[in-house]
Amino acid sequence: MARNQAIFYALATIAVVFTPGCRGTRQIRDAEYARVADAVTYANTTLVAADSAVAPPTPQFEGPQQVEELIQFALAQNPEVQAARKRIEAAALMVPVEASLPDPMLGVTTFPEPVQTAAGQQELLLNVNQKFPARRKLGARAGVAESKADVARARLAAVELATVEQVKQAYYELYFIQQAISITESEEEELVKIRDTANARYKATLTSQQDVLRAELELSNIANELIRLRQQLDSTQARLARVLHVSPQTRLRAVDRLTNEAAPQDLAWLERRAVAARPELHAQLAALERDRRAAQLARLDYVPDVTLGATWIDTASAGISPVANGQDAVLLTAGVNLPIYRKRLDSAVRSAEASAVATARDYDALRDATLEQVADLFAKARSQQDLLLLFREDILPKARQTLEVSNRAYSVGEVDFLQLIDNFRLLLRYEVSYRRLEASLRQTTASLERVVGGPLPQSAETVPPPQQVDDENDGEPNQLPAPTEAN
Repeated sequence: MARNQAIFYALATIAVVFTPGCRGTRQIRDAEYARVADAVTYANTTLVAADSAVAPPTPQFEGPQQVEELIQFALAQNPEVQAARKRIEAAALMVPVEASLPDPMLGVTTFPEPVQTAAGQQELLLNVNQKFPARRKLGARAGVAESKADVARARLAAVELATVEQVKQAYYELYFIQQAISITESEEEELVKIRDTANARYKATLTSQQDVLRAELELSNIANELIRLRQQLDSTQARLARVLHVSPQTRLRAVDRLTNEAAPQDLAWLERRAVAARPELHAQLAALERDRRAAQLARLDYVPDVTLGATWIDTASAGISPVANGQDAVLLTAGVNLPIYRKRLDSAVRSAEASAVATARDYDALRDATLEQVADLFAKARSQQDLLLLFREDILPKARQTLEVSNRAYSVGEVDFLQLIDNFRLLLRYEVSYRRLEASLRQTTASLERVVGGPLPQSAETVPPPQQVDDENDGEPNQLPAPTEAN
């Protein structure tokens, strides 16, 4: 009877200890995880309809939008940014895990045949053990976990900057394509006027039908170019929608006019800023601190850990011995692990140190690449600004003037039609190249902001808008340089 009662008490103790743990395995503490788990289950067990898998267009983004508004929306909704934030949470929650003691061990031993002692029969044995890691070992583990969280924080900043860059790259590409379509449509109207002039001269027998046919062919080329640009518009719109995490069918549009943009002026300042502020470099420094702490933790494995325990032995009152009193026995135990396998421990330390050295070299390589990117983007931005100035102040006004003079000269038979069409083509290419440069300068600045770790300070130097020039030359058309391809 006493034996059965002792077993009952032992099982009740185990039930009390483990029941909360069983409940904990079923409890979900993150509401977002619950939604994700349900979505995974739904996707694995249900044929998802296409209309539920593709989000509808977002009405709030229909039409022209400011780039700053799209950036704020992307930082809040972009899945890569959200994933990076959750990785910080996951890494930070591991710090208390690594700083805590391991679970104690509870053991129960029953005896199929009671052990006879002078105090009585021993029927049940309960023991509990707790391992206590060596001094500073828990702190070192927590330090490694905290460094991992620091790496995740720096990577979040890098993902946010990359998201901002992607929004600006797609937005300014969208702006360029919109402007290219607008310019091409305007030039198409101008070409219709040129064709009508050629047709009138043909009817008056002042020129051959070849001029009319050339004008019609040029109109067909314009139509072909518009088809290509509209396809690019749809593709770029879908690209921007992906970064914003909205439906690719949303009719995203850039504004019609941009504010003035100036290229950066101080390369040395940009290099210092990049080394000090680029998140990827911060992530490498945090990774280096993680590896340094991991090496420190590996060295602490040379120090033994202590395990303390207690054992209770249930002793029955009845026994063979006439002096049996049924007094229970209590035992205290202490032990340490023996770190005698030095080769394994030495290898672990050397591996951790080698990882730290490799991380330091990765930091050096990334720093060198950062300085190279800063210098390259700085030179590209300055070149693009200089080309913008050249186009705005010289090439575009002369190209417009040249076409006007050629158009008037053709109407009186002073210039052949081929020269007029060539000047028309040049103006169209110059207008599109100018808008390409305008967008490319902002795209280059966006990439430079990502490399240096944040927005650039506003410069007092700005590029004025293009100016129209009066027709002061009624003579031959000016000779123009060939169009410059924008990077």
